[in-house]
Amino acid sequence: MKPRRPYLLRALHEWITDSGETPHIVVDAAAENVTVPRQYVKDGKIVLNVSFSATQMLKLGNDFVSFEARFGGVGFAVLVPVRAILGIYARETGQGMIFPEGDADPDPTDAPPAAPAGGGARTASKRPKLQVVK
Repeated sequence: MKPRRPYLLRALHEWITDSGETPHIVVDAAAENVTVPRQYVKDGKIVLNVSFSATQMLKLGNDFVSFEARFGGVGFAVLVPVRAILGIYARETGQGMIFPEGDADPDPTDAPPAAPAGGGARTASKRPKLQVVK
């Protein structure tokens, strides 16, 4: 399956924007292929305002987030790989999501259920059945 991070990022950006709040992303500035104004990086991270009013040509793609913005009155083209985005939140409320480190580490809730004890390979390969719960 495709990584879920870009889809969650777009959904949360839309939710924050629709709620009338200001979306910000937290970026690992030390990650490969991150193009951000280095003078604003603190502790290896940078927080970027990704609202439509603060950016031009905002693109929330599957692989990269890109936009143009002004930093200290100077225009800058920002390019951030989605895998370098650590989280997204609303500035006003702090509501949002911190992403798990690395897409290679699957979310424990996505893991297939463990095979029952003593089930063997045949049990693990059975197709699941739907059951009516009353």
